[in-house]
Amino acid sequence: MDRMYSPWRETYMQSFKEEKSAASSGKSVFADIPPEEDEERFVLYRGKRCFIIMNLYPYNCGHLMVIPYFQTASFTGLDRETKLEVMELTDLSIRALEKTLKPQGINFGANLGRVAGGSVDTHIHFHIVPRWEGDTNFMPVLAEAKVLSNDMRALYRNLKTAIGECLAEDPS
Repeated sequence: MDRMYSPWRETYMQSFKEEKSAASSGKSVFADIPPEEDEERFVLYRGKRCFIIMNLYPYNCGHLMVIPYFQTASFTGLDRETKLEVMELTDLSIRALEKTLKPQGINFGANLGRVAGGSVDTHIHFHIVPRWEGDTNFMPVLAEAKVLSNDMRALYRNLKTAIGECLAEDPS
């Protein structure tokens, strides 16, 4: 089998070690992100009960997550107000993605439990993944590499601006 060098994946692999050490404290990698690290950690918006963050290891450009501040592995562990805010921030995320990236479709969901694909299975989070016709190709299958065409920092700035515009347009 041919190998394709992808040094950016090292950071991803190291995150599992960090997660394991964080798990010993009982806190997930999503817990207690201080506001002064928002830009560095790609936190786009902070609500009362949840926040929007860019996925550091995206399935596609613009892959966002809505994450409750309250750490629980269970959907039923969330209170009614948090569930409502998850949906409101999902709507805000989708509108910002439509302004910036104009996706042709969107996947939305959560992986509940490690066997369901949850790599951070102790802290429920919801994925919003923009999709385009033909955005899947042979690279992940044959080369175990994903080609991303957007600069993460520039996309962060564009999405942050779009979220501000969406909030300004929202009469509520």
